[in-house]
Amino acid sequence: MFDLEAFLDDCRTAARDTDPRAAIRGLLQRTLEHEDEVADAIGKDEGGIDVLYNADDITVLNVIWAPHMTIYPHEHRMWATIGIYGGTEENRLFRRGTEQIQPAGEKVLDTRDVFSLGADAIHAVHNPCRRYTGAIHIYGGDFVHEPRSTWDPDTLLERPWEFEDERRQFALANEEWRAQLGQDLDEFAE
Repeated sequence: MFDLEAFLDDCRTAARDTDPRAAIRGLLQRTLEHEDEVADAIGKDEGGIDVLYNADDITVLNVIWAPHMTIYPHEHRMWATIGIYGGTEENRLFRRGTEQIQPAGEKVLDTRDVFSLGADAIHAVHNPCRRYTGAIHIYGGDFVHEPRSTWDPDTLLERPWEFEDERRQFALANEEWRAQLGQDLDEFAE
């Protein structure tokens, strides 16, 4: 059975390793060998971000992507390692341009996949599924309080990132999914 407190202890230990990013990656790979246990312990049927642990050297988040949700391009300004315990997460990667960010590739993550991003990475995330996607995101620093940027999805122009903006995006995605479910039920009843 997945023990969240033991996992967080292991994350704190890995953060003190001589190569914390590699230690975290290995920890996530071992943890996701039992993805059903992780999903049973921290999975939800509602999109959102739960801060499981936050300190100067490491932040651990439980991220639940609502079905068909997309979050704007953003940066972390610290390395990140993502592990999927259920569903699919499409990452669109970008690099800085002179005025706008430029597309730089894609990486699709499925259940049990682990993916690392460098401190200079910029990405947008999309859940292509008609079900929730659950992921553990671990950052090499204080993700909650670090000033950083996000980019407008239409103009790709940079602006300051705010945690509350991101929470609003999750709330809107939940509302849109519930509305879609209501439409599906109405169509099925006809």
